[in-house]
Parts: sequence; C-alpha cells; structure tokens
Amino acid sequence: MAKRNNNILNISDALKDFVETNKLEKGLDKVNVREAWANLMGNGVNNYTTAIELKNDTLFIQLSSSVLREELSYGKEKIITMLNETLGKDLIKKLVLR
Repeated sequence: MAKRNNNILNISDALKDFVETNKLEKGLDKVNVREAWANLMGNGVNNYTTAIELKNDTLFIQLSSSVLREELSYGKEKIITMLNETLGKDLIKKLVLR
C-alpha cells in the first residue's frame, strides 16, 4: 500500500512546485502573455494581430496594419506596464511592434 504524504499542500502551491520543478514556467509565461494581450487590447487590435512571441524579456507583436502599428508605438511603455500588471510580474521589458 502506498504511503500517503501527511503534508497538506493547497492546489496552487502544488501546481507552482510542479511548474518550477519541471521548468514549465517559460511556456506558461508565453501562453499568459498571449491571453493578457488579447484581453487588454480587445477585438479591434486582436483582429490585426498576426503573431505574438515572447523571447526572454522582449515581446514581439506582428500586426497586419501599419497604421495601427504606428498608433500603438506611441504607447509602448504604457502597454508594457499594463501587461506586466496583468501578469503579476515584471516579465516584459521591451515591446517590438512589426
């Protein structure tokens, strides 16, 4: 019979330990960044977003509209701040719009 672990972990701690142990955090960050972008930017921007890629601390956003790219470029710092707040950590240092 398997011996039960008497330490009671709550689920979030157990998941966090699992993620850290298995080096899954970078993958989850990439998924979370995509979700944060979609939620913050709304349908208007999402319709023109063709690719979202997180490399180290740089977020690359591919847009199909040069006009929108120009508009968003004026608010890069604010976008970075809002994304990091949504993610709950300082994950993004630089935003590159292409």
